[in-house]
Amino acid sequence: MSFSESLRPGGDHYGLVVDDHPLVAHGMAAFLRLHKKLDDAVSAGSPPEALRTIAQRGAPAIALVDFWLADGATDLFVRDVLALAPSTRVLMVSGDSHPAIVLKVRASGAHGFVHKQEAPEAFAAAVSAVLDGGTWFDAAPDSPPAVADTPLAREVPLAPSDLGLTPRQGEILALLLQGLPNKPIAAALNVSEHTIKEHVTAILHKLQARNRVEAIAKLRGVRLEVPPAHYPR
Repeated sequence: MSFSESLRPGGDHYGLVVDDHPLVAHGMAAFLRLHKKLDDAVSAGSPPEALRTIAQRGAPAIALVDFWLADGATDLFVRDVLALAPSTRVLMVSGDSHPAIVLKVRASGAHGFVHKQEAPEAFAAAVSAVLDGGTWFDAAPDSPPAVADTPLAREVPLAPSDLGLTPRQGEILALLLQGLPNKPIAAALNVSEHTIKEHVTAILHKLQARNRVEAIAKLRGVRLEVPPAHYPR
């Protein structure tokens, strides 16, 4: 029997907090217990523990998930949760302020994002909006990343699709971020320099960048994830 087949169909109306900082996790769980639409709230320090909780108690009404856990970004974990428990509403949180995080959260299928530095009133409003079937995001849905106000200890992983780019444009952007001009990029990808020029123009337009330098600045703090290709790393 698969893990998804063993999920209880029912379950009480509870909230689940996934955060590897116990004090923060317990604090958010205590906050959720005060919400009039929830019967209880529990915390889990890792994705495996959270999935075990869902298997034992059934689908939570809402899951608060920290974007960064010890093993990295949790966007793939969120997709696992939604596949296992489609009725669960997911609100992601983070102490990092990089705008690219919101793009990654949206791509994961989560229903909202709130920064940990928000006031309790804003946090409560976000929880209520998500529980009521709405969404809650701090940034416009199609905004490309902007320069982070402060450097991050970890880079935000973004796929080309998160930026609205095609796989080919993602390959070109990866080389552009290495500082390569059009001619070497064209040689590396075995296409014409004119084709690269057209793609670069489209990439800059999508990133709302005026030039390559501005594009590189906008993607500071981002790790672009592209499939392996036939060009030097």
